Amino acid sequence: MEKILIAGANGTTGKKIVDLLATSQYFTPVAMVRKEEQIKQFEEKKIETVLADLEQDVSHAFSAIDKVIFAAGSGGKKVKEVDQEGAKKLIKESEKNNIKKFVMLSSMGADAPEQAEDLQEYLKAKQNADEYLKKSNIPFSIVRPGSLTNNEAKGKIKLSKKLQERGEISRADVAQTLVRVLHDSAQINKTFEIIEGDTLIGKAIPN
Repeated sequence: MEKILIAGANGTTGKKIVDLLATSQYFTPVAMVRKEEQIKQFEEKKIETVLADLEQDVSHAFSAIDKVIFAAGSGGKKVKEVDQEGAKKLIKESEKNNIKKFVMLSSMGADAPEQAEDLQEYLKAKQNADEYLKKSNIPFSIVRPGSLTNNEAKGKIKLSKKLQERGEISRADVAQTLVRVLHDSAQINKTFEIIEGDTLIGKAIPN
């Protein structure tokens, strides 16, 4: 079983990722949280946690970690500090610790922030973090979903390097996609966009 560090484990998507990994036959989650009071909910499910803040030192979070999912977000409050610099910090530590794969939750529009009507600052931060990851020596997958919803999982997506349409996708399906690309050969060193679609996630992303 590979140990997966989830940055942003306390977020809406992060919690779904942790739950999926907790039932996986390949992976086991380590929930990275920022506040002491966020630990209990995971401990009750017997999920390992680590207390680490993306604005502080995170080196201690990497004990026996195999792979990383970055699903943290500042909710627009600290895009530079968390979404950009926090991600870079985690990538740097991943390099030092010879992490086998880094899965980045990015956003559709991060390839051209200047074209966005809103969220330009956020998309620019995501773009900078994505580019930093691409230049690292870590095997990676960068997942860029459309607008996130809280709808139930459909288990089906539309995936392309560059989709020619906007669209939305449930956080549950995004979580499934992120877990799917943890496999070594799945979408290795690829950046791709996803929205709700008709193709089963397992078929859209073969191992």
